[in-house]
Amino acid sequence: MNALGRHILVEFYDCSPELMNDVVHIENSMVAAAETAGATVINSTFHHFSPYGVSGVVVIQESHLAIHTWPEYGYAAVDLFTCGDSVDPWVSYKFLKEAFKAGHGSSMECRRGQLDLLKRNDFNIENMRDVSPKPPEVEGAITRDVWFTERDENIALSLKHSGNQLYKKDSPFQRVEIYETLAYGNMLTLDGMVMCTQKDEYVYHEMITHVPMFSHPQAKRALVIGGGDGGTVRELLRHEQLEEVTLVEIDELVIEACKQYLPETAVAFDNPRLNLLVADGIKYINECADGQYDLIIIDSADPVGPGEGLFTAEFYQQVYRCLTPDGVMITQSESPRFNSGVFVEIYDTYKQIFGQDKVHCYLAAIPTYPTGTWSFSYSSKGESHPLKFNREAAAEFSVAKGLKYYNEEIHTAAFALPNFVKGLLKTNQK
Repeated sequence: MNALGRHILVEFYDCSPELMNDVVHIENSMVAAAETAGATVINSTFHHFSPYGVSGVVVIQESHLAIHTWPEYGYAAVDLFTCGDSVDPWVSYKFLKEAFKAGHGSSMECRRGQLDLLKRNDFNIENMRDVSPKPPEVEGAITRDVWFTERDENIALSLKHSGNQLYKKDSPFQRVEIYETLAYGNMLTLDGMVMCTQKDEYVYHEMITHVPMFSHPQAKRALVIGGGDGGTVRELLRHEQLEEVTLVEIDELVIEACKQYLPETAVAFDNPRLNLLVADGIKYINECADGQYDLIIIDSADPVGPGEGLFTAEFYQQVYRCLTPDGVMITQSESPRFNSGVFVEIYDTYKQIFGQDKVHCYLAAIPTYPTGTWSFSYSSKGESHPLKFNREAAAEFSVAKGLKYYNEEIHTAAFALPNFVKGLLKTNQK
């Protein structure tokens, strides 16, 4: 070969859209394509983007293989670059075409570094190689960097995972996936959006439950809409005063996945005080009798997919009807910074239904949610107020139950809102 390297520019068409959005399959295929061609793999780095698309590169001793996919078009753009004569990039091309189930492909080969145009410099390569000490190497070891990325047009969160996707199934409602992340443990995602992780789920679940339970100590019957991961009912059932907790989750695959891979979160599904229903939460609320529940928690995903119907005035009117005269509704109410439009809209809706002075916002820090700042709403049908609570009982409970986030001081502090949040709500919350 009269060049330093061979570079094949590849386009794969009519690929499986499913495979083009599967970061684990693509990373494994690209590594295998390099190895099948006889290359020595050094490192792989791959990102999955939300809602779809994968980018990545496999660094080989002989150069690299790179890819970006457009699942919505069943299309992949691939670069296969090899140096020297030891690796045939066309072997990788054939391997990937089959791995991606491509209908057809097009390619163009370029010879890089034409030898007749190059002049070799006169320097001692061996001395240069000895300048820096080499780190210890494990023969055959590959550094693999596989990333999950949740993003929109303006912001992104990336988490590195092991490349081992523990669970992936499509229900009639959404795609349910669990990844093994390196920093946050196992992570549940729905349609590419982070729902919870093993390392920080306690923040969300403790704040959505213990704030209302200590503000409304007479509560005996609680209803949770959504929350199939089990964290919310786990925290509620720590309170012995509750005689019954009903969980209505529309997607049984969420329950299945979390029982298997988030067992600490899904630990309470066999509790005798839990009434677990796999059903449509909207339908359940519409058919619920008046005044049935002291506490209703809307543990919904974001206002898309199966959770979209949980963000309507009609739904909240039905929730209000189902509460006892002194009942309380709690919702997750999005990030005031990331999703300020929805944040403002839903609080306006709550105030129209419950009353201007009966709706309160509180915040918590959740690292794996967009911006890290997340909000919850406390809406009271009666006279219950979130800052009129038994501090001593909350303090004792926090210690006795080994809570990781909630305590009596956090309870109070969570309702101290930054000025920009007050501005969005147009309130001087006290």
